[in-house]
Amino acid sequence: MNQSETQPNASATEHFDVIIIGAGISGIDAAYHLKKQCPTKRFAVLENQQSYGGTWLTHKYPGIRSDSDLFTFGYKWKPWTSAPIASAEEILSYLDSALDEEALRQYIRFGQTVVKASWNSDNKCWQITSKVGADGQQSHFSCNFLWMCQGYYQHKKGYTPDWPNMDQFEGDIIHPQTWPEGYNYTDKDILVIGSGATAATLVPAIAEKSAHVTMLQRSPTYFFPAPNRNELADTLRELDIPDAWTHEIVRKKILLEQQQLTERCVTDPESVRVELLTAAREYLGDDYDIDTHFTPSYRPWRQRLAFVPDGDLFKGIKAGKASVVTDEIDTFTSAGVKLKSGRELRADTIITATGFDLSVLGDIEFVIDGKSLDFADTWTYRGIMYSGIPNMAWVFGYFRASWTLRADLISEFVCRLLSFMDANKSTVVTPCLRPQDQDMPALPFVDADNFNPGYLARSMHLLPKQGDHAPWVFKQDFYAEQTDIPAADLQDGSLLYE
Repeated sequence: MNQSETQPNASATEHFDVIIIGAGISGIDAAYHLKKQCPTKRFAVLENQQSYGGTWLTHKYPGIRSDSDLFTFGYKWKPWTSAPIASAEEILSYLDSALDEEALRQYIRFGQTVVKASWNSDNKCWQITSKVGADGQQSHFSCNFLWMCQGYYQHKKGYTPDWPNMDQFEGDIIHPQTWPEGYNYTDKDILVIGSGATAATLVPAIAEKSAHVTMLQRSPTYFFPAPNRNELADTLRELDIPDAWTHEIVRKKILLEQQQLTERCVTDPESVRVELLTAAREYLGDDYDIDTHFTPSYRPWRQRLAFVPDGDLFKGIKAGKASVVTDEIDTFTSAGVKLKSGRELRADTIITATGFDLSVLGDIEFVIDGKSLDFADTWTYRGIMYSGIPNMAWVFGYFRASWTLRADLISEFVCRLLSFMDANKSTVVTPCLRPQDQDMPALPFVDADNFNPGYLARSMHLLPKQGDHAPWVFKQDFYAEQTDIPAADLQDGSLLYE
């Protein structure tokens, strides 16, 4: 299917009521809600790739799959009918069906790389500049409301630490985000640096064809092995329960179980730790050094739990096709890496599964009435809108729950806000601190004691502040926000209307 569209005249400026940036999980969700809840709004989705899907389109590394179940990562408005953990191909197929079933494809402008967004208070609208094609021809759009759904990390390249003497290594160094098409790793010794969700996916995916895979980690990660099936979903399907009912029932059950696990990680982290390590030991055996390689120093869920469907990572280790080394890199060598312990790991290929770099507002240049926006100077309104920025929302999802859960909540909030503004004949809404908010402490956008992965720690200085009371807090808690956001008072004085 060809996703390309005929582009409008580059010299003209097309105007829309709403422009959505990004045609990934969040952007498609926003388009669905906008079409359903605000049917009179004229809108467009600007996507810099030539097709839809975001992460699931741009990432090509072997075995790429979700690390959240599709009953909650999938949309609440479109049933998921397969195994809970899905491949990128399955997710793209699901999105493809969603676009067709809801007639959303017509709204997407592909190949539009937005480079600048300027708000003009006189015109009360955003001016959007994008580049099209290899020659960088410009397109121009304007809109009343801007909805940022571009995700939160850079897709063009991943994060790779600057290790000493990387240029001396004579083999290939690959970051999963830029996996070479058709790369042949058959019978090669592979060194995967990192132990997060990407490494947990890659290692079992390449273990069978490669000679051996070594996962090198600086410190252990909690892994959560479980069958890639849902017994309740299987039972309901056997009973011929409609897909929509099955989806909703299983979704609610999973959310309840996830809530209980999250609460236990705070109130009784030791018992959760024991359960996770016991599950690993059941796959690896009593003689495996669980303490060294699979026992993190932090409590469970302070960083994301890496789900291992059917224990495939552990099975690869048990079978001898993969191994884990816990150590730090001293330097790269011509044949691999030398560790601080003095040991050398030899490899034909080194894969740096070391994470990503945060992308703040899509790395787009933002200007408010002629002044460049420093996003870090703003305060977050419920983790959705930002002080001093008119008519703009940014979708930033959950760390401990599926991203899509928050995309849904934000979509419903934005549509409610737009309808409220129409009913009150308002054209501009801007979050602003009230008198009672002026003395709030400036807290980080995400509490490091609550969640502290490296990509956030490296980029926290680029992100907005939050306060210590509503609506200036970003809870990162679906179970609270599923009530709080729908009930948010649009007239409490924190949103100024014109």
